[in-house]
Amino acid sequence: MMKKVLILLLLASQSLWAQVPPKPYGPLPSPRQLSWHDTELYGLIHFTPTTYENKEWGYGDADPKIFNPTDFDAEQIILAAKAGGLRGIILVAKHHDGFALWPTKTTDYNISKSPFRDGKGDLVKEVADAARKHGLKFGVYCSPWDRNSAAYGTPAYVDMYREQLRELYTNYGPLFMSWHDGANGGDGYYGGAREKRSIDNTTYYDWDSTWTNLTRKLQPEANIFSDIGWDVRWVGNEKGVAAETHWATFTPEPPKGVSKAVPGQANYPESPMGMRDGKYWIPAECDVPLRKGWFYHPNEQPKSPDELFDLYLKSVGRGAALDLGLAPDTRGLLSDADVASLKALGNRLEKTYARNLARDAYIRAINVRGYNSIYGTKNLVDNNWESYWTTDDDFKESELIVEFPEERTFDLISIQENIKFGQRVEGFAIDVWGNDKWNELHKGTSIGARRLIKLDVPATTPKLRIRFTKMPVVAVLSELGVYKVTD
Repeated sequence: MMKKVLILLLLASQSLWAQVPPKPYGPLPSPRQLSWHDTELYGLIHFTPTTYENKEWGYGDADPKIFNPTDFDAEQIILAAKAGGLRGIILVAKHHDGFALWPTKTTDYNISKSPFRDGKGDLVKEVADAARKHGLKFGVYCSPWDRNSAAYGTPAYVDMYREQLRELYTNYGPLFMSWHDGANGGDGYYGGAREKRSIDNTTYYDWDSTWTNLTRKLQPEANIFSDIGWDVRWVGNEKGVAAETHWATFTPEPPKGVSKAVPGQANYPESPMGMRDGKYWIPAECDVPLRKGWFYHPNEQPKSPDELFDLYLKSVGRGAALDLGLAPDTRGLLSDADVASLKALGNRLEKTYARNLARDAYIRAINVRGYNSIYGTKNLVDNNWESYWTTDDDFKESELIVEFPEERTFDLISIQENIKFGQRVEGFAIDVWGNDKWNELHKGTSIGARRLIKLDVPATTPKLRIRFTKMPVVAVLSELGVYKVTD
């Protein structure tokens, strides 16, 4: 009897051990960051009196009456974004010109002083409502620099700015991002002073207090984006491109001679790549306008679908996100050319991802953790990022073999780590079978939230192999995709 009990206890302990997940490694993403990673591709709308001045930065002296988009249609913009594959929209609720697109109580320089909707309009509400109606997440950007306000540079302006954020945080529903940049003073109208004003951006805005006492309390699910990032960092350029090797981990550090890292002081050379041993999970956003400029200019044309897809590969495909600038014209609509370019991108993404060739393949792993099916390779093609394949802890190198029912032709491979367990892979390689041997096709470093490998020439093979060659701990993968890019 005692022997039977011992055997049962031994079997039970082995079963329990086999269900113990791997230990997380390094800094980990918060739930709101996980949601941000899932968004991947979103847009940033610039539309203020600056549009009617044909400028990139408004001086702050434009008459509110010039802002009169007689054909404004938030749904047209949102539907075009959705057709392009975008999953979220950030509206520039106030740019550096200081003009507020909602009827704020903090300044008279706002949309109620324009002819839009006979002075009763609220463009923030219209965009927020349209975004949610069509299933897109919504966020806001309120510029900290205000070239119109006479109070800019004084403590009174900081109070005003925080009140503007409070209005945006409390009147327009849940936000997925609160977007901030490092614009920090210079020449402006400033209530008629027409002068240059400088502030100490390490102390003036007191970002820690603003983000802690306002953003985190009023919009706890909103990811804070800035140069230094609390949740999401700037990639360090406006080209829409992350480094080939991209780490989501980062340590904000001030430049020499500056006591503290703040927005506007964080143009680090490490931003495009991140830091492998960074203290915090702060992945990169890659922002780039659809056209040449952030605001609409009639002499410019949108980027081609090929250019947009290349940007997607070099941002989302490197574990970052792509934030695409959208610029309504003076009518208050995206131009036909913009709509067409977005649509072509969306069609390519939809058609490409419609068929995962790995789904009907046999995926064989060198090891499955505890020989337990809950960690099996079936999890790699179930469209559920929370499930995953992993190995026993002593497999610091591992591999997967994808055997197709017959030869398949593909040119895009997608690999996703389960980042709830941290960013773990530091080196990997992809081989294809041909001429009775394995032939190396690609060698890479980081994977993270998503790694897209686009082949210059499509490969045709009965099977492929993915080797994880350098890892401090075992690999934990959520999804694997093999695709043929289709227009």
